[in-house]
Amino acid sequence: MFGTDRNQLRRFYCDVWLRKQRGETLDALGAQIAAVIEAHPEYQSLLNDPEAALGAEYTPEMGQTNPFLHMGMHLAIREQVSTDRPPGIRSAYQLMIARHGEHDAEHHMMECLGKAMWEAQRAGQEPDEMQYLDCVRRLAG
Repeated sequence: MFGTDRNQLRRFYCDVWLRKQRGETLDALGAQIAAVIEAHPEYQSLLNDPEAALGAEYTPEMGQTNPFLHMGMHLAIREQVSTDRPPGIRSAYQLMIARHGEHDAEHHMMECLGKAMWEAQRAGQEPDEMQYLDCVRRLAG
């Protein structure tokens, strides 16, 4: 959708949030992004200031979560659940929701997703979907 253009992606989030606040009609992706933003009031002031959003840096050394990565992971998990890819992720997600609620279930799943992405990047290969699914199933209990 945005390739590797960080600023284009960040601007899109800001634009969606502005349009949502104005009460404008959003397409399906915009509605999904707006729902994630609504669930994260701690990021809303940043999105209200596009220039600050574009210029912000988030490194592990700074001890801050990258809000765009965090929201993107919510979207990725929701897409995985809607398509049940990897197969079985939807049922594991339902178990997680029963234990933790929807938002916290996604946060728990992010631990597994982040680990799978980091390991894949380190190895220079695609993420191992079965390892990811096993991790989520372990957390789901």
